[in-house]
Amino acid sequence: MSVNNTYLLNPIWPAPANVQAKQTTRHGGVSVAPYASFNLGDHVGDDIKAVMANRQQLPHPAAWLKQTHSTIVVDAAEIHAPIEADASISRSKGAVCVVMTADCLPVLLCDQQGSVVAAAHAGWRGLCDGVIENTVHAMAVPSNTLMAWLGPAIGPSAFEVGDEVRAAFIEHDAAAAAAFTANANGKWLADMYLLARQRLNALGITAIYGGGECTFSDSEHYFSYRRDGITGRMASLIWLE
Repeated sequence: MSVNNTYLLNPIWPAPANVQAKQTTRHGGVSVAPYASFNLGDHVGDDIKAVMANRQQLPHPAAWLKQTHSTIVVDAAEIHAPIEADASISRSKGAVCVVMTADCLPVLLCDQQGSVVAAAHAGWRGLCDGVIENTVHAMAVPSNTLMAWLGPAIGPSAFEVGDEVRAAFIEHDAAAAAAFTANANGKWLADMYLLARQRLNALGITAIYGGGECTFSDSEHYFSYRRDGITGRMASLIWLE
């Protein structure tokens, strides 16, 4: 599949040779401020022609989703128009799994044999409610054969949340308390990367890569909804060749 944007990032992980993955940045597109320039979101107020031109630079057919912070998982090979879901899996060559983010955590998954791939959109609510667990279940392979890559998300020094978010995670697993640090204003700083690693580890997945970026802090490379409000969306893509 052809990829025309030279600003795309290649996840660093030991995926099989037939597994291809890309992470977009905010560069290389035609959108103008405040969406400059490689905005892929068609729901954020950008000129739809610019969005479509940007999407044409990516592998396709891509299974674009209507993301609602749900735990719904679909098969990318069966998606011909955007539907409501927050994750997709694929066992078919050329069917591209894709999720959009601008602070939420994108999680890419594949197995060691290169037989199945997946992409999940893990905002705090979806992460808490089980989007990763549902995605792994849908992949239908032993979880200890899976590896995960955590894409750019809001980092632990910037993601401020209230008591209700912390309580929701701790209700699921008391160990989640380690991912929250008390802030001076009575709120909490949450580590989405640690929360995701805990969920993956609980499933038996220990091969976890990425997870060192902060979309909020790195305005040069990434869109951030929490930082800018009106902004674009990045995409994380994975597929089998």
